[in-house]
Amino acid sequence: MSRATRILSIATDNPDEHLLEEAAAILRRGGLVAFATETVYGLGADATNPEAVARIFEAKGRPASNPLIVHASDLPMARACVAAWPPEAETLAQRYWPGPLTLVLPRSALIPEIVTAGLPTVGVRIPHPEVARRLIARTGRPIAAPSANRSMGVSPTLAEHVRDDLDGRIDLILDSGQTTIGLESTVVDLTTRQPRILRPGPYTVTELEHVLANIHVREAVEANPGGAPRSPGLLPVHYAPRTRAVRVESPQDLADFPWPERAALIVLGRHELPPLPASIQRFDLPAPGIAARGLYLTLHRCDRMGLDLIVVLPPPEQQEWHAIRDRIRRATKPLRPEPR
Repeated sequence: MSRATRILSIATDNPDEHLLEEAAAILRRGGLVAFATETVYGLGADATNPEAVARIFEAKGRPASNPLIVHASDLPMARACVAAWPPEAETLAQRYWPGPLTLVLPRSALIPEIVTAGLPTVGVRIPHPEVARRLIARTGRPIAAPSANRSMGVSPTLAEHVRDDLDGRIDLILDSGQTTIGLESTVVDLTTRQPRILRPGPYTVTELEHVLANIHVREAVEANPGGAPRSPGLLPVHYAPRTRAVRVESPQDLADFPWPERAALIVLGRHELPPLPASIQRFDLPAPGIAARGLYLTLHRCDRMGLDLIVVLPPPEQQEWHAIRDRIRRATKPLRPEPR
C-alpha cells in the first residue's frame, strides 16, 4: 500500500452511520482502519481473519512474537473470543466494561494463533467510546487493535500522530479528536490461580482488589525471557520517541546537567527544581490524570521540535503513578547505568 491514507472526521456523539459502515466494510474486506479508543488510537483488523491480522504486523513493523489485544462491542462478543469465563472475569467485566481493562483468558477457536503470538491465551476488552463500539458492532466481528503507530514508538493520542507514522500503510483513519485517557489499558491475567497485572494502566492493584473482594492481585510482571510476552507493552524498549531521551532519578541530577543547545525537560509530579538554562523547553505534568493524558502528546510534540535531547524527571514511586513510571522506564534510558 503506497497511496495516502484517507482521514475521515467522525463525531464522538451520535457518529455518522455512513462513515461507520464505510470503515466497517474495509475491516470486513481484510483492510486496516485506525480509530480512537479511550486510551490511544488503535490499528484495527478483523481478529478472525489471519491475513488481515498479518497486515497489522506488517504495517507496524511489529514482531510476530508480540500478541495483540482483541476489542469487542459487547459482552457476548467478548465471551465468544475466550474458552473460559471464570467468576472473576464476570465481576471485573460488570464493573469496568466498557473501559480500559483487558482480561487475559484462554483463547477460543474463533481467534487465530497469529493474534496471540501462538499463546493459548487472548487479551480482550470492550472499549468505552461509542465510535469504537459501534464500529466493531457494524463489522460484526471482534477487532484486533494494537496502538496505531510504528512498533516501539510513542503511542498516538491524535489522528495526526497516526498519519505521521502510518500514512500510506493503512486504509483509513477515523478522526475522533484526542483520546480521553491517553494511556494503554490495564491488563489482568486471569489464567493463573492468583490474578496478576501484566501491564499497569488506569486501574490500580488497590482498585482491582477492592472489586474482587478477598482475592489478592499480583503486581506487574516482565516478559518471559526468550518467549512471547504474555501481554503487549512488556518489551524492554517501548513507547520511545525518535529523539534521544534519558531519565534522571531526582531534581538534584539536574543541578549540573550537561544540557545541549536544544533540549526539553518533562517533569512528572511536583518537584522543587534547581535553576535551569533559559533555553530549556519545560513541560509540567503534575498529577497522574494530567500526565496520562499528556505524556504521549508531549513526547510527540518534542519529536517535532528538532531537539537534541529529552530529559524526563519521573514521578514519585506511588501506586497511582505506577503506569506512568512503567512507560517512562521503557521509553527512556537511565542517565546512569542502573544496578543489576
